[in-house]
Amino acid sequence: MPIALTRRLLLASPALSVLPRRLWAAEPIGTTRSLTGTATLTRTGGAYPLHPDDPLTEGDMVATAADSLATLELFTQTQIHLGPDAQFTIDRFTADLGGVISIGGAVVFDRPDDLPPLDLTVQSAFAQIGVRGTRFFAGPSRGTYGVFVARGRVVVQAAGASRTLLAGEGVDIASAGAAPSAVARWGEARIAEAFAGLGLTP
Repeated sequence: MPIALTRRLLLASPALSVLPRRLWAAEPIGTTRSLTGTATLTRTGGAYPLHPDDPLTEGDMVATAADSLATLELFTQTQIHLGPDAQFTIDRFTADLGGVISIGGAVVFDRPDDLPPLDLTVQSAFAQIGVRGTRFFAGPSRGTYGVFVARGRVVVQAAGASRTLLAGEGVDIASAGAAPSAVARWGEARIAEAFAGLGLTP
């Protein structure tokens, strides 16, 4: 192969490696607000490095690396903060209506109170969380899986049991498949620890 042609192909290869991601992108329903460290976007069977301002579409999965943080926003002014080694998948979502998202690791969901509520279900390996416009934490906390509501209201369902949480309240789930604990008010120190793990304040 002529040297000039070989050089042109080598120079073109980085562009080719990212081209499919742009071609496969459907109508965006969200965006990447910020990223500290590294994260991966998986779409249509391919995995790509995530960057700030990258669009998000239905079916996308974002996974943060260790010591990394990401803030995503769905086009309803709904922000999803991901902690280290966390995952977020848009299973099904329609702006201003809701849908189903899946999470793993530590996540903070944040939606302004003055917006209409979403009919949104958050799935994890530990529980199903019904959301009605709120700010809450879900993820590892002091050796267990915790769900805590900073404002608003959520319904946590696991192992056939259901718990309704209001602002200041949380539950623990000892393991996947276990029922949630009784609803309890979390202390300030535990709340601060949970949010600090995602670079946030309560």
